[in-house]
Amino acid sequence: MKLLLSLMMLSSSVLAASRPVSLEVGGGTVYGTELTPDGVKGKVPVVLLHAGSGPTDRDGNSKLLPGPNDSLKMVAEGLARNGIASIRYDKRGIGSSALPVWREENLRLDDYIGDAAAWLRRLRADPRFSRVVMAGHSEGALIASEACAQGGADACVLIAGIGHGLDDILREQLKDKLPPTLLAESEEILTSLKQGKTIDKVPPPLMALYRPDVQPYLISTLRHDPRQAIAALKMPVLILQGTSDIQVPQAEAKLLSAAAPQAKVVIVEGMNHVLKIVGDDKALQQKSYASPDLPVAPQLIEALSSFVAH
Repeated sequence: MKLLLSLMMLSSSVLAASRPVSLEVGGGTVYGTELTPDGVKGKVPVVLLHAGSGPTDRDGNSKLLPGPNDSLKMVAEGLARNGIASIRYDKRGIGSSALPVWREENLRLDDYIGDAAAWLRRLRADPRFSRVVMAGHSEGALIASEACAQGGADACVLIAGIGHGLDDILREQLKDKLPPTLLAESEEILTSLKQGKTIDKVPPPLMALYRPDVQPYLISTLRHDPRQAIAALKMPVLILQGTSDIQVPQAEAKLLSAAAPQAKVVIVEGMNHVLKIVGDDKALQQKSYASPDLPVAPQLIEALSSFVAH
């Protein structure tokens, strides 16, 4: 606690130094941003931040949204104000890491896990850092729970992570959104993918979700169980979840906690999936996904900084 308090006292005066970083992995290079606090003497903790699913970049912004929300960038800045360094990067095929060598049909969840583990090993070997922690958001939480074990992180943070398998999550999300016929076709596709088999013919309304190029990635993801992954971790674990998250409900955090009773759980009242405080305001909920002027939840920064500092 003394360390955290001293870092908090520095927060108003500490400035952050940003520089580009890169790592060669799997025949290509992934690019990111290192943010380190200036004015802090000696070694500092470092957090490896990992974004969620789909075309989400290092800052937490997705091409599928009408504008940026800068959620992960704000998390990195919040950590820096508390004397904690961070690395956030564009995963394979996204943002600056969208290289021709990585085609969508060749991507697998295991690639992302391996890349994150490689970053962790590099950070552990860096004499500037006293402690190496990984924090994954949404799908990044599943990636973190496995990469932390492979890369030897000192601690692991799961933010808005799922406890159910991807197939169960998709069933829950689609059950009230699709007509019966399409829902039945979706179930057939999911069953096939769970068995490791691709589907050639996908109904047009389901193409965005099950297009042939993304099916191998879905198959690889379906082989990973979030609860098994967190239960296997031998390091300190923090589970962070917002009560206003309309994509990952609070029940998922409870599932993860049940699988890893030793994990610390912090529930942030009013925080949504992009880590902003929106409460029950539906208009603000929608606006927050593309609002870089709306800050991330200060309770999130406080809980994350406290966990990392210990």
